[in-house]
Amino acid sequence: MQPRIENFPKIAAEAYRGMLAVEAYVQGSGVPKSTLNLVKIRASQINGCAFCLDMHNHEAKKAGEADERLFTVAAWRESPFFTPEERAALALTEASTRITDNSAGVPDEVWDEVADTYDEQSLAALVVAIAQINAWNRISVTIRSVAGSHRHATTT
Repeated sequence: MQPRIENFPKIAAEAYRGMLAVEAYVQGSGVPKSTLNLVKIRASQINGCAFCLDMHNHEAKKAGEADERLFTVAAWRESPFFTPEERAALALTEASTRITDNSAGVPDEVWDEVADTYDEQSLAALVVAIAQINAWNRISVTIRSVAGSHRHATTT
């Protein structure tokens, strides 16, 4: 696979800086980093973004995430490895990522569960985090970012 744009951060530098500023907000929001990693992985699975899956699985593993949890993110409803808070975040991630699958957008029961779980500030950050990973996924899929290329570029 060949990328369509070799150096997106350089070519779209101003946009890239803006997206990194959003990332900084999300990372400083107080939402647990493990939850944010799970959200990024689940949205990337749904969107078929191999680049982001490679990146975020490696980041989660480096941060100490358990293999059982990484192996079962796609089947989180059937897996015993996730907390109620993570389940609520994953349900919101799925509903927001697949927003056209429901004529009402995000179902009230999904929203009510996550709103009962997170305070308003964390909930807002979670909504932004989900929108952000969906944007990254769409960029990476569109320009055909190669899985592993980010990791290899930072280690050589």
